Amino acid sequence: MSDERLRRVRDRVRPFPDFPEPGVLFRDISPLLKDPVAFRTLIDLLEDHVRAAFPKIDFIAGLDSRGFLIGPPLAQRLGIGFVPVRKKGKLPGPTESISYSLEYGKAELEVQSDAVEPGQKVVIVDDLLATGGTMCAACELLKRLKAEILECLVIIELKGLKGSEKLNSIPFYSVLQYD
Repeated sequence: MSDERLRRVRDRVRPFPDFPEPGVLFRDISPLLKDPVAFRTLIDLLEDHVRAAFPKIDFIAGLDSRGFLIGPPLAQRLGIGFVPVRKKGKLPGPTESISYSLEYGKAELEVQSDAVEPGQKVVIVDDLLATGGTMCAACELLKRLKAEILECLVIIELKGLKGSEKLNSIPFYSVLQYD
């Protein structure tokens, strides 16, 4: 991965101290999304990684909501489809759902029951991995559909929260890492 390309992306991540509560340093990707050169660079980096790692892939699955920002352009570049993994109650038709714990409560995710066929190869994307609860829930949902999860892929990993350890044997990749 080119240092210059990585720097272009990293320079567009803005830190917000004490958000959403005192003591938390929030990593905001809004400046990255607003900068067309930096955003294109991010998608280039993700595309290069996925193409090099996985010669055969069927879908990108994106997590609600920021996974929807990077998943579709990445899927388009790869010439494959995009599968939304949504918050409960947002998808029509039969769905699979899962409840999981967050730092401050519970949440539910769901995916349409016919989103993938058994054995199809999927990469799951989101903007950030913190404690890993949402990503683990998405993995479980796609496993219920008998998808083969190739990797979990994020822009930012907060290493100190050890979310990637919760993914067990599922490969994980992050573009940027922060302690």
